[in-house]
Amino acid sequence: MQALVEAIREQGEVLPGGILKVDGLINHQLLPALTREMGERFAAGFASLMPNKIVTIEVSGIAPALATALVLDVPLVYARKKKPITMHEVAYTAQSVSRTKGGVVDLFVSSEYLGSQDRVIVIDDFLASGGTLRALAAIIRQSGAQLLGLGCVIEKSFEEGRAKLADLGVPILTLANIVRMSEEEGVVVETGHRGPVQVPPLP
Repeated sequence: MQALVEAIREQGEVLPGGILKVDGLINHQLLPALTREMGERFAAGFASLMPNKIVTIEVSGIAPALATALVLDVPLVYARKKKPITMHEVAYTAQSVSRTKGGVVDLFVSSEYLGSQDRVIVIDDFLASGGTLRALAAIIRQSGAQLLGLGCVIEKSFEEGRAKLADLGVPILTLANIVRMSEEEGVVVETGHRGPVQVPPLP
């Protein structure tokens, strides 16, 4: 996705601790046309898998996930980082380590919105170490739903998250790939990667 690559080159800022600041694109401000194209690219990559639900995590994953859900015309469910008092049903839970939040984050998804009848694509903002995506995969497994694929806006390939998630056995589609980055050099970015797509059978 060349438009995303160019936007990262122009606006991306490397912060201490290996954090890439892209607040003007994803994490604080959203660019509607760019976000719409993200959804179109994810939808094109995963449509053949016939998902009936998109899952993400609040907050930064919601925009690209919603754009994807709109194109595919399926519901979007996002994991909450704090269990609301309105969540009376059984909640599927997992923990993820957040680099930007500086600690462990609890994730919750209500059994009301995710179950064994669902065929799920996960969409998130970053693929780095793979911890958040693995937590979402654990929630999907608890629910009995079928995980079909993972989509991330930006991949930090040097952190090898893709390899760490290989055991999940699903395709991983990313739109931009950070080859390397440092405070001195800045960001070296190229278009993303797509793993092999194999269509799982319908139950």
